[in-house]
Amino acid sequence: MRPARRGDAGGVRARPGARRRERPPRRPRRGIRRPSPRRARPDRPHCAARRRQGHGRAVLVARGRPTLPRPRGVAPRGARGASVNGPIRILHAIRSDGFAGVEQFVLRLALAQAADGHDVAVVGGAAERMRPALAGAGVEHVPAARTIEVLRAVRRRAAGIDVVNTHMTAADVGAVFGLAGRRQRPAVVSTRHFAQPRGRLGPVPIDALVGGRIDAEVSISAAVAASVDRPSTVVHTGVDARPLGDGRPRDRTVLIAQRLEPEKHTHVGVRAFAASGLAADGWTLEVAGDGSELGALQALVGELGLDGVVRFSGFRSDLPAVMDRAAILIAPCPVEGLGLTVLEAMAGGLPVIAAEAGGHVELLEGLDERTLFAPDDADDAGRRLRGLADDEPGRADLGAAERAHQQQAFSIRAQADGTEAVYRGVL
Repeated sequence: MRPARRGDAGGVRARPGARRRERPPRRPRRGIRRPSPRRARPDRPHCAARRRQGHGRAVLVARGRPTLPRPRGVAPRGARGASVNGPIRILHAIRSDGFAGVEQFVLRLALAQAADGHDVAVVGGAAERMRPALAGAGVEHVPAARTIEVLRAVRRRAAGIDVVNTHMTAADVGAVFGLAGRRQRPAVVSTRHFAQPRGRLGPVPIDALVGGRIDAEVSISAAVAASVDRPSTVVHTGVDARPLGDGRPRDRTVLIAQRLEPEKHTHVGVRAFAASGLAADGWTLEVAGDGSELGALQALVGELGLDGVVRFSGFRSDLPAVMDRAAILIAPCPVEGLGLTVLEAMAGGLPVIAAEAGGHVELLEGLDERTLFAPDDADDAGRRLRGLADDEPGRADLGAAERAHQQQAFSIRAQADGTEAVYRGVL
């Protein structure tokens, strides 16, 4: 076969008179960055970043350490606005118009973080309770009673924050979908308050929808961490130590302070008081709280013959003062993540007996064998209640031991520091 001659096209003889077609110059493919032919300047060896060609692709060299190029649309660590040790812009989000344990948790933590110099805002919680306390510390409050309101609030503020700290599942959903589609977004840290998984949205597990977009999770106790569906860091809830009462003897009153909802098992506390026989010795039971079970509990009091001995005082904004007057707190809920009321009682030196479950074990184990009773066992709770009621010096010793334990292991200072460490780990 003869070699191709001039005028041939691709080794095949061209037809006489055929017009030769010119190929257009090859264009570089879109999306491919060609390495620059420039070399690093020898007179600038301190240059923080330069490019070199290595193994067929561009490699970023940062102060002599080769790293692969970062994918497009992914913000580098620390690029969200917070310096390594500087103030953090924090947005707490909770879908709520109430003021129960989680809302109080958010309020205390936001105030502590603002006092540490961080820029803090709060979405959700009862405005009439949250806003006055937050405004005094320069913390913005935005109401959010619905998930869509959380979503909109997070979306509006996304460009000006470093961390969204969500509380409870509805806020997880609102924050994740509020940030969807952003090329650079704040970190999302979810605080888990309850010893249970996130649940489902119809047939779909909610964790499958939001878990991959949450950067870190915090559990308020080891009991919660063991029950949730993802790895988390335990940062215990903290409260400020309260000054002890005015020195007057405490009233002969047993206190139950919690929401009157089915999961709280308030009826166990009422039955325990009846089983203790303390009513015959002049003791009374005060039930502080509101909820859907109020009517059923009032009927139970009548059935047990405790009319005139049990008082339902409703929601108490002055709960610390109520605790200062009471002699014993009974906490019958078997599913508490930690037990905020128990923690507040400990801070004021009020002796506590509680169901031996959930976070109660972390709070009270090892202090006194009478402090923990078998969950839902009213007779066991009644015996322990009676034992403490008949031992005034023992009650005083237990109250002092609980207070010391709270100050050492469950302070707001320790909580704020532990939470900040989680934030900085994802920035």
